[in-house]
Amino acid sequence: MTLLPRVDEYACCGHGDCAAIAPNVFRVDEIAVVTGTGPDDLILEAARACPAMAIEVVDADTGEPVDV
Repeated sequence: MTLLPRVDEYACCGHGDCAAIAPNVFRVDEIAVVTGTGPDDLILEAARACPAMAIEVVDADTGEPVDV
């Protein structure tokens, strides 16, 4: 399975935990943005680390949300 992260720009507070965990996937300016791809385990870890719970993870093939 390939996972894709999506950042809810209204929920993101720009803490930067996601970028610290997966710098090839996220960049944080005022808010986090997805800038690339990475291993599924890092995407999940970054989503779990978000204090604002602003990262949704979806299955790239189906578009279905994945439990974080």
